[in-house]
Amino acid sequence: MSDRKPIIADRELEMYRSVVETPTEFKNGFTWVAVAGAFFCGLLMMPGAIYLSLMTGGGLAAAWVTLIIFSEISRRAMRTLSQQELVILLVVAGAMAGGGPMASLVWRQYFIQSDAIRDIGLLGKFPAWFAPQPSSEAITDRALWHHAWLVPIALIFFMHVVGRINSYTLGYFFFRITSDVERLPFPFAGVSAQGSMALAESGERKTTWKWRMFSLGAMVGIVFAAVQIGIPLVTGALLAKPVQLIPLPWYDATRLTEVLLPATPTGIVLDLGIIVVGMIVPFWAVVGTGSAILLTLVMNPILHHLGVLQRWQPGMDTIATTFSNSIDFWMSFTLGATLAIAVISIYQTGRDMVGKVRQLRQAGIDAGAKRESVWATPPGRGDFSPWIALGIYFVCSALVVGLCHLLVPGFPVLFLCFFTFVYSPLISYINARLIGIVGQNVEIPYIREAAYILSGYKGVEIWLAPVPVENYGGRAQDFRSQELTGTNFWSYVKSDCLIVPLSFILSFVFWAFIWHSGAIPSDVYPFAQKMWDLQAKNTALLYSATLETHGATPLFYQAIHPGVILGSFSFSMIAFLLLSAFSLPVMAVYGFVQGIGQMPHGFLPLVIGAFIGRFYLQRRFGQKRILQVMPVVVAGYGTGAGLVALIGVALNLIVSAVSAAPF
Repeated sequence: MSDRKPIIADRELEMYRSVVETPTEFKNGFTWVAVAGAFFCGLLMMPGAIYLSLMTGGGLAAAWVTLIIFSEISRRAMRTLSQQELVILLVVAGAMAGGGPMASLVWRQYFIQSDAIRDIGLLGKFPAWFAPQPSSEAITDRALWHHAWLVPIALIFFMHVVGRINSYTLGYFFFRITSDVERLPFPFAGVSAQGSMALAESGERKTTWKWRMFSLGAMVGIVFAAVQIGIPLVTGALLAKPVQLIPLPWYDATRLTEVLLPATPTGIVLDLGIIVVGMIVPFWAVVGTGSAILLTLVMNPILHHLGVLQRWQPGMDTIATTFSNSIDFWMSFTLGATLAIAVISIYQTGRDMVGKVRQLRQAGIDAGAKRESVWATPPGRGDFSPWIALGIYFVCSALVVGLCHLLVPGFPVLFLCFFTFVYSPLISYINARLIGIVGQNVEIPYIREAAYILSGYKGVEIWLAPVPVENYGGRAQDFRSQELTGTNFWSYVKSDCLIVPLSFILSFVFWAFIWHSGAIPSDVYPFAQKMWDLQAKNTALLYSATLETHGATPLFYQAIHPGVILGSFSFSMIAFLLLSAFSLPVMAVYGFVQGIGQMPHGFLPLVIGAFIGRFYLQRRFGQKRILQVMPVVVAGYGTGAGLVALIGVALNLIVSAVSAAPF
C-alpha cells in the first residue's frame, strides 16, 4: 500500500483514524462457528429484537450475548476462536438479531388503513403488489401467511438480494477510491472496528481491561433495563396494559410547557444508554446538533406568535406538534439547510478531485506507475477488480429499472435511468468522501420527489415501486472497518449468503406469530403506537404531491414555502463560511443540519454523556484511551440490557402461545 498522506489534515479526525492500526495480515473468518451463531441468534434473539423495536425503538445487543456464549464454549472445548472468527460471528449474529425484512409488511398493514391515508383519500387504493386490501382476510385476520402476501414478499426478497449485491459492488468501488487512493481518515471506522474486536482476546483473557470494562457495562445495563423494559415486558404479558415506571419511548411534557413554550414539542428520553453513547460521539457534532435544537426551541414560540406556526393548537402532544410545525415551517427550513450542505459537499468533492489530479501530475507519476500505486492492495484482503464491481452494479440496477417499469408503466423510464446510472453513483461517491472526512452523511433533499412531480405522473404507485434512488456511500466506511479487523472481505460475502435466506425465513415466522397474537401497534408497543402515526403522516404528506385533488392544494405543496427555503439556504451557507473562516470543526455544521426542527427528547442525555466524555474522561485518561475503552463499555451495556429483554420476551411468547392454544 502507498504511504501517501491523507488529503485532509485535521488533528481530531486523525485521532479517530489512528484508534486502530491497519493490519498487515488478513484471515478468513467464516467458519462453522458463524453458521451455528446465525441459527442460535436468529432462533433465540430475533423475537427479542422485534419486541424492543416496537416498545422502545431500540435494538438488541444479542450479537454480544452470542459472542460471549460461543467464546466460553470454545474455550472449554480447548479451542480458541480467532479474532476474525469472532468478528464474523458478531456480524452474522448482529444481522440475525434484527427484526428482519418482514417488518415492512407489518408496517404496511398499518399504513394502508391509517387515518393519514384515509384523510388523503387513498383508503383501499393501494396495488396488490404492495399490500392486500384492508378488507382482505390477510389484514382482518392478521395472517401474514395468506396468499395475498406472496407477491409483496417476492418483491421484497428480490430487492433485498439486489440491494446487497449493489451495496457490495458500488460500495467497494468507492472504498477503493476514498480509502486506498485518497487515504481519507474515516473517523468512525476505527471506533467501529474497536467495538467489533472488543472481545476478540477475551477467550484467552489476555486483555483483562476489555473484559472488566465489558462486565461493568453489562451490569449497569442489567440494572437499568430491569426497570426500563423488564417491568413493562413482564406486566404486559400478564396484564391488559403494561406498567411503565419509566415512560416509553419518552416522557412527553409538551402539554405541560405549552403556556411558556407554545407550539414546541418538549420531553425527555429517560435512557441511560444514550448517556453512555454520548461519551464517544464526536463532541463538535453534538454541539452542532444541540445548537440546532436550541434554535428550534427558541424559534417555535416566536414563529407561533408571528402567526407562522398556525396549525398548532393547545393540547397537542409531541407527535401532533412536530407534524403541524413541519408543515408550517420546519420542513422548508430543513430543505434549505440540507440543500446548502449538499451544494457545499459537491463543491468540496469537485475541488478535492481537481487537487488530487494536480498533486499526482506535479509528483511526475506516469500512467503505469499511477495504476500500480493507486490500485495496489494488501495481499490477502480479498480484493478484486473495481471495474468488475462497477459492471455488476450496472447489470443488477438495469434489472431493477425493468422491474419498476413493469410495475409502473406510466412513469418515464428516463427518470429511472437517471436515478440508477447517474444520481446513485454520484451521491454515493460524495457521501463516501464526506463520511471519510467528517463521518457525516448528506443527501440532496427531495430529488426523488421533484422528479416524480416534474414527470407529470399522477397516482400513488410510483411512491411504492422500488425506484433505485440509493446511497451506498456508507459502505465505504464499512469496508474500512472490516479492513481494520484483519478479516478477509470474502468472509463477509459468504456470511451474507447465509444471512439473507435465513433471516427471511425466521423473520416471516416470528412476525407472523407476533402480529397474529395481537394488533400492532397497540398499548403493548408504545414506540410503534406513537412513531408509526408520525411516520404515516409524513409519508402521506409526500404521497399527496402526485394525487388528483380536483382543484384543492395538496398538503405537500402547503408545506413548501420558497421564502423559508431561500432564507434557510442562505443562513446555512453563511454559517458554514464563518465556521470555515475561523477554522472551527466542520462536524458542527453537519450536526447542526441534522438537528434542525427535530424533537429535543433524546438530546439532553446525549449532551450529558458528551460533556462527561469530553471534560472529565478524556482529560483524565486521554482521548485515544477513552475512544478505545468506551465502545467496549457500550457493547457491555447493550448486552446487559439485551439479557433482560430476552427474559421478558420469552415470557411474552410463552403466554401468547398458551393463550392461543385450543384448550
